[in-house]
Amino acid sequence: MASQVVLSMQLGFAVWPLMRFTDERAKMGEFANRLWLKILGWTVAAIIILLNVKLLFDTFMPDAVLKAFYRFLHLPMPTQ
Repeated sequence: MASQVVLSMQLGFAVWPLMRFTDERAKMGEFANRLWLKILGWTVAAIIILLNVKLLFDTFMPDAVLKAFYRFLHLPMPTQ
């Protein structure tokens, strides 16, 4: 299980440069990402990164801070 968490954290660092590189028409020529693929790729990259930030936040923040944060957002507290 811990290995999957580590792999998840590394995924954002792999997707970000991949999207940057494949978006550049000077490097990729005719194979550069088209607009729809740029939108889809950056959306997926953002979701991966945001979920990893949430995982870190939920893991390392004290319970009192988490309760206040989720109460402020009117969201249920995640179960541990």
